[in-house]
Amino acid sequence: MANTIKISTSPPLTGSVTLAGAKNSALRLLAASLLTSGRVSLTQYPAGLLDAQVHVDMLRVLGKHASATRDRIEIDEASALVPVLDWTGRSIRNTLLILGALTARLGAGRVPLPGGCKLGDRKYDLHVMLLERLGARVWDEGYYLCAEATAGGLVGADIHLPLRSTGATENAIICGTLAKGITRVWNPHIRPEILDLIALLSKMGARIRVFGQEHIEITGVESLHGAEHRVIADNMEAVTWLIGAVMTGGDVEIVGFPYDDLEVVIAHLKAAGARLYRNEDALIVRGGKCYPIEISTGPHPGINSDVQPIMAAWAARARGESRIVDLRFPGRYEYAEEMARMGVRHEVRGDMLVVHGESGKLHGASVRALDLRAGASLALCGLIAEGETTITDAWQIGRGYVDFVEKLQTLGAVAEWVD
Repeated sequence: MANTIKISTSPPLTGSVTLAGAKNSALRLLAASLLTSGRVSLTQYPAGLLDAQVHVDMLRVLGKHASATRDRIEIDEASALVPVLDWTGRSIRNTLLILGALTARLGAGRVPLPGGCKLGDRKYDLHVMLLERLGARVWDEGYYLCAEATAGGLVGADIHLPLRSTGATENAIICGTLAKGITRVWNPHIRPEILDLIALLSKMGARIRVFGQEHIEITGVESLHGAEHRVIADNMEAVTWLIGAVMTGGDVEIVGFPYDDLEVVIAHLKAAGARLYRNEDALIVRGGKCYPIEISTGPHPGINSDVQPIMAAWAARARGESRIVDLRFPGRYEYAEEMARMGVRHEVRGDMLVVHGESGKLHGASVRALDLRAGASLALCGLIAEGETTITDAWQIGRGYVDFVEKLQTLGAVAEWVD
């Protein structure tokens, strides 16, 4: 596919856009399919995502057969599952969940060290800790991470997470489903993607109980069976179209909007000038104005760290000083240097990004998508910038948005993929 997006000054976004299934849920559900030889079918599946395609290819290397259409995938076991993910292509962070699933089902696993967005110091020590707590031996071997449950399989245990980690919570749940006895995950991160994973696993025969933010209890079973499940809507895509509509003064219907998952974000944006109306299955954005914001990220139901680059685009449109603090990944503000090429004035004060907005006085420039959400934020700025904006490394956007440019075009934006 093309690797560059060109965006020119665009009219207000207008029309209707339908959300795809959530990237952050779909990848976890794909990993969960390794826990059974039965058929796992996912609907509202975002087949167009690059990260999803990489993950499916990984499943095939391990012995799975996957058949995908635009919004559905069926996963069967074509041959005996192998414990080694022999992979030389681009890696994704979800390899840690693949390791957990392989170790839970086969007693051993070997996967490439994780990759994905460059978000600073993202270590995998929590995953090592939880596997060891469940009785596995874990070690590095070159560019691979290996685990082996030497005592005849994983054994349930109490896992105390020192911070509310989404990935570690997911891996503990996946490992606990087939571990002997009871696994309790204390201080879990309860967010929509976690609950979607639990919903699929429960359909597959897992025994899981959630006790609020305190702990999750997983009673291990001998085996899991196949199931069919609908992937939740992508809340990051929802926020992107919402903010794009307000930045351009547009009128957009966002179909399938996960309102209950975004209450805190909605509250901040309404207070900062968004005009929003809710109906049964959609959110209507009737323009409004971008006023300065002050936000800090945090565990759900707070503002997800992935949201803050998109919020920075809002801040660039606002007249006045906005302040953004990422508590989960301090200093995740490299994208602001790319925004600066378009005229966005900013400074970093310790762990805080300060954006000095000038009501959208931006100009087109050549910028680079440093990661998935950074790329989307640059595209939003390009909609209101004077002239043409060229975004290189735009494949990053394709990792998490299905038909990103095509949906922009449907809403009236002047945007295209170029070679």
